[in-house]
Amino acid sequence: MNPEKPKSSAGQVASILVVDDTPANLQVLAGMLKERGYKVRPAPSGKLALLAARRDPPDLILLDINMPEMNGYEVCEHLKADDNLKGIPVIFISALTEPLDKVKAFAIGGVDYLTKPFQMEELHARVETHLKLRRLQIELEEYSRHLELARERLMLDLELARGVQRGFLPQRMPNVPGYEFFAHYESAHEVGGDYYDFIPLPRHRVAVLLGDVAGKGVVAALLMAKLSADARFCMLTEADPAFAITKLNSLMNESGIADRFVTLVAAILDPGTHTVTLVNAGHPSPLIYHRAARTLEAAISNERTGFPIGVLNGFEYAPCQISLGPGDCFLAFTDGVTEAMDVNNVQLQTKGLYAAVQGEAYSPLALGERVVRVVKEFAAGRNQSDDIALVGFGRTG
Repeated sequence: MNPEKPKSSAGQVASILVVDDTPANLQVLAGMLKERGYKVRPAPSGKLALLAARRDPPDLILLDINMPEMNGYEVCEHLKADDNLKGIPVIFISALTEPLDKVKAFAIGGVDYLTKPFQMEELHARVETHLKLRRLQIELEEYSRHLELARERLMLDLELARGVQRGFLPQRMPNVPGYEFFAHYESAHEVGGDYYDFIPLPRHRVAVLLGDVAGKGVVAALLMAKLSADARFCMLTEADPAFAITKLNSLMNESGIADRFVTLVAAILDPGTHTVTLVNAGHPSPLIYHRAARTLEAAISNERTGFPIGVLNGFEYAPCQISLGPGDCFLAFTDGVTEAMDVNNVQLQTKGLYAAVQGEAYSPLALGERVVRVVKEFAAGRNQSDDIALVGFGRTG
């Protein structure tokens, strides 16, 4: 039975370029290697070896050192300077036995050093080892190229998804006489799970919604897209805000969102009466800024806060109502604001936000910008770990 021939990375018989200026050595090496099943190409000089390698790169090179015109060290240096040849393993075969000769051989790129005279079994073992290592290296490089192409495609897809997701968010602020609106959205990754919307309602009212889908990334973004469509449908088809959120909860539960849930706050502004009707589904309490006192306070108590969307099907949400005095502002935000961390892993929390904002006079726009600035300054030096979204509005008079 014939032994299996050694294979290269492409599945072909492994090709070895043997370089030696002594014809007898070339003949012996070539003959022994051919008997082992290798494809052997002899080269009697360094210059001819370089020409042969460039014309048809071998899988491995056996290289003598002491040769006229161009010695083995110089040949190896030329090989390693060529991008197409530098990956080919070079095994030096030489009668030189000084340690410095071996050190120089490895320093210029040789992978092994065999001293003459040698045993054929030893040569065969080393050749096979380095051919296997070369095959693994080529396979790894090919795998890395595939990974890089896949990563580039993924990044392109995520960038397209980011644009699509941004398209679900309002492109302009509502135009309500006597009121100013503010919104800020910043995802921690290419796509995120935070959501907000401004929905015009009958009698000049505006529904302001802010939601936070549990989790991050693509799954959260897909659920955010469904939430956006369902929330708008419910707010436009149900006159009672609390019943609209109850209906939204049913729709999301029936859609099978598995272990996901959404915290959501809905604020319906009636500019005619300067009142805001609030429905809170497990979301952090929005804040009311009183310009006269220059203070902040929670807009809704924990007792009036219902379960997050998707937690309990059939849950009935209850509304509450607040009034806005001249200059007062309403501000809602996702937990990426109060859970922002500094370099010491300390969270900003609501009390930190209060301390940073109270005591100053703000317009609605200035208040929102101040909160964003507080979060960024507090978390300076850390990568953003959670999506951040804020919406707000207030009286300008």
